[in-house]
Amino acid sequence: MTATVEALRPPSRTLLFLEGRAVQELGAFWMLRPWLAAAPRGDGHPVLVLPGLLASDLSTQPLRSFLKSHGYAAHGWNQGRNLGLRSGVERSMLERVEELYDRHGGRKISLVGWSLGGIYARQLAKRVPDKVRMVISLGSPFTGSPKATNAWRVYEFASGQRVDDSDNHIAGPLSDPPPVPTTSIFSRSDGICTWQTCLNEEGEQVENIEVYGSHCGLGHHPAAVYAVADRLAQPEDQWKKFDRSGWKSVIFPDWRRA
Repeated sequence: MTATVEALRPPSRTLLFLEGRAVQELGAFWMLRPWLAAAPRGDGHPVLVLPGLLASDLSTQPLRSFLKSHGYAAHGWNQGRNLGLRSGVERSMLERVEELYDRHGGRKISLVGWSLGGIYARQLAKRVPDKVRMVISLGSPFTGSPKATNAWRVYEFASGQRVDDSDNHIAGPLSDPPPVPTTSIFSRSDGICTWQTCLNEEGEQVENIEVYGSHCGLGHHPAAVYAVADRLAQPEDQWKKFDRSGWKSVIFPDWRRA
């Protein structure tokens, strides 16, 4: 980890204020459902969607509804509101993965997590990589300082834990990618998490996808939803990185730009 990344500060108050865009992004999601219908369709494999801090399965309902309409067996985490990694949460998530794996005849599960849920997804995949097909995170700050967000105090209050306590990590350093295909979807105008904290160090099975949007709207942002569908549609054991050529270059900017 570089000193530059470690020294990052939380997003500005202006970006935090602009998180109100999430409501408009939800409206855009419903308005653009006909366009999203053109997204690649699934093969019926199970997808577990994990909500962000203070959120519940209600927050991921639009995404799960869309994924179900596109041929996936999409499921919520069934643990109510996400109040951090409290006692029993890790065990319940692992049990949920085992349950869905067995229910779907031993088919590997894709894990999609929004914000804190994306961190959970990455760490769960490290614990049970034999049961996980791929991981997709949405605005998840898994690298750099855990205080480079506008939510770290909320996390400490809700969970009763220190945000920088590594003993509370499920499966080692958060920045280490799991041994399965891994995608991080992020926005430079995120008002909750500094965008650099959401960047993977790219590898053969590791990538980043940038969209224009808020943090609180990423789970239903039309471009992010399209990217999730595109990634999930990759044939098992034939994963390829996201192709942003053609019209997609307008909606998905080059995240490597200066």
